[in-house]
Amino acid sequence: MRYRELGRSGLSVSEIGYGAWGIGESSWVGATRDESLRALNRAIDLGVNLIDTARGYGESERIVGQVVRERAADEVLVATKVPPLNGQWPAADGTDPAETFPGEHIRSSLETSLAASGLDHFDVLQFHVWNDEWLGREDWLETVAALKQEGKIRLFGVSVNDHAPESAVALVRSGAADSVQVIYNVFDQAPADELLPACAEHGVGVIVRVALDEGGLTGRITADTTFPEGDFRNRYFRDDRPAQVERRVAAIVADLGIGQDALAEHALRFVLSHPAVSTVIPGMRSVRNVERNAAVSDGKPLTEAQLAVLAAHRWPRNFYS
Repeated sequence: MRYRELGRSGLSVSEIGYGAWGIGESSWVGATRDESLRALNRAIDLGVNLIDTARGYGESERIVGQVVRERAADEVLVATKVPPLNGQWPAADGTDPAETFPGEHIRSSLETSLAASGLDHFDVLQFHVWNDEWLGREDWLETVAALKQEGKIRLFGVSVNDHAPESAVALVRSGAADSVQVIYNVFDQAPADELLPACAEHGVGVIVRVALDEGGLTGRITADTTFPEGDFRNRYFRDDRPAQVERRVAAIVADLGIGQDALAEHALRFVLSHPAVSTVIPGMRSVRNVERNAAVSDGKPLTEAQLAVLAAHRWPRNFYS
């Protein structure tokens, strides 16, 4: 496993981190507690040292906390998220930060997360939505500073609104955030336009989520793909979206001249090819997926020709809407 600096924070994070939404036994159907525990432990064995969870991920914080406490000697970093008080995803323009992240709510959510996980602090506390209109307003920044002073968090970041990297550029430039978490993948390359360069300039760490497009860039989504009842992917891949993805993936595979099974690896390497990226956090619900994804951190970058091919497959769309 190779490591990169998380912006100016002084922390080094594994190139492959662990996205723990899928093990929360809520929106992703099929995870089992035993397999989740095995997967998390195997990830740490392989050098993964950043796990990303959230208050809204069902049992995820509890499961992550159990493993991290048991593996205390491994110094695993944990990032979690505070949900917006008004329950609105994404953050709408014109919303007062007093409705989303008042100081009392931030502190209460963090205390609940600490109790659920059994941890005494989180390494990164992130707002689960963000809007640059909130800069300089209300008491959220003062609360974050106080929580750092109290030792309950080390760093502060935000999870950037889905497919809206421009919504956090002012925050990055302000110096108020230590990190941002953003969707960046072969299809959604928009962060590379403005957000990632701003992060590099201002020393803000970049945590990349949805690098595999919720499974779309694994090569396993076809027009006939179905998901269990209650799985959020039934909505994400609804109507003719699986067929659209299948066509796009077929074109990528053909242009790269690779087998379909190699697509996920190339998709992760594409993300890691950007120098501003600190870590990528694919969801991993099995030991097999952990081992396959961790193996990508081997220092073997894509060629310029391969990157040029993938750059041509930019596909702006928002399947969350």
